[in-house]
Amino acid sequence: MACIIASRSDIDDIIPLLTAYQIEWNKLHRLLRRVNLGGDLPTVWKSHQNLAEILNMSLEDLERWHSVWGKDFSIRLQEVREEPRRFRVRLLSGSLIEYNRATDAWWSNIAKAVPDLLSRPIYFISSNTHSLANLLSGFALQNRNELQGYLEQDRHEQLMEEWRQIQAQQVLSSEENFLYYVFKKYIQSPKGPEVLADRNKHEADCGIVRVDSEHFFDVDAQVFSLSQLNPDWFDPRIAVGEEDLSFLRESDALILNIDYPLGLSAYNILTEVAEHVGKILGVYILGKAATLNGVIGDVMIPYVVHDEHSRNTYLCPTAFSAADVTPHLNYGTVLDNQKAVTVRGTFLQNRSYMDVFYHEGYTDIEMEAGPYLSAVYEMFRPKRHPVDEIVTLNNIPFDLGILHYASDTPMNKGHNLGAGTLSYYGMDPTYATALAIMRRIIALEKDRLAD
Repeated sequence: MACIIASRSDIDDIIPLLTAYQIEWNKLHRLLRRVNLGGDLPTVWKSHQNLAEILNMSLEDLERWHSVWGKDFSIRLQEVREEPRRFRVRLLSGSLIEYNRATDAWWSNIAKAVPDLLSRPIYFISSNTHSLANLLSGFALQNRNELQGYLEQDRHEQLMEEWRQIQAQQVLSSEENFLYYVFKKYIQSPKGPEVLADRNKHEADCGIVRVDSEHFFDVDAQVFSLSQLNPDWFDPRIAVGEEDLSFLRESDALILNIDYPLGLSAYNILTEVAEHVGKILGVYILGKAATLNGVIGDVMIPYVVHDEHSRNTYLCPTAFSAADVTPHLNYGTVLDNQKAVTVRGTFLQNRSYMDVFYHEGYTDIEMEAGPYLSAVYEMFRPKRHPVDEIVTLNNIPFDLGILHYASDTPMNKGHNLGAGTLSYYGMDPTYATALAIMRRIIALEKDRLAD
């Protein structure tokens, strides 16, 4: 197996994962070898309860494991019983220069696709590849009848019932968020390639360019030209009341949105972007995090970020408050004035380790804010970011905002977005935060164009 390493923090993730995989495989191997199977292995695990007892695990965990391996479960389990595992790892060209070279190649691919990035002002957003495109293109909303037909044709009874309750206002969910979720399912159906071709043409007509990552680390990008966007196609929550957004046609600004990177690659990417674009007007970071004082679906707005990479504690101004997100959040709570800690890797964050954070007032655990803020420091100061200091980022010459939504409650075992079906409820904090960012950009553009 080969992995592309985007930064050294990828190694901090991969090695513990491989180590844990080897430990768990070998534990299961020893447990299975202790049982006298009589040569008829399938009879032992035809009962999930029986197999769970043999492997000293809960029935819930076993069934989740079975769903991952699917029809190959028996074959794979036989492999576990037959022999233990011992992995060896070799790092090829894992130097800082190689990381920088990969980042440069990643950027060159984007700049080649959209040369205007080199001369025009931009708003940089680190989020995902669906929320902004859905909010600004209007493609999913314009095809709501087709999406509803897809639900009926494929007999998604549970989703259809949710849709009926939403339309009858029996549940609080947003119609738009639900349609975005169904659209994601639709493009994974057999008709997906045809739908994607229509979407790409529609997006091109309103100044949205998608740039897929090629050959290097997997971080796709999107570029939005504000002057080419059609405000009539926007998600209706972007404009309040009869707000006129026609002034956007006079804007020369671009939005560069990238798929959320991991760990230190965030630092590499933002410094690369800042070095080459015309001017940075805003930096906005939207991503998942673990929460120690909230529940899944809550939104956290940090004003302090401690970075385990640089050991700096960053005091950062924030472009957002709870009032910017709350109107669009149906299920969760917005927790502002939070303290975040950027860890090297999430896998080894055990309860006793997190207790230290919690008693120091840190309730937001994630992997990218610290590297991003190290890059922000270098964007307005004439030197490399410091180490092991308290760093104030006041008076930076551009807008800065960090929004995290809770995908994990690590104090509760197994309580995360991967522990069950997320359904469209996971869209709620994603789109609430994306709307806050988009409304912020529009307000800043209105003021900038008025000057």
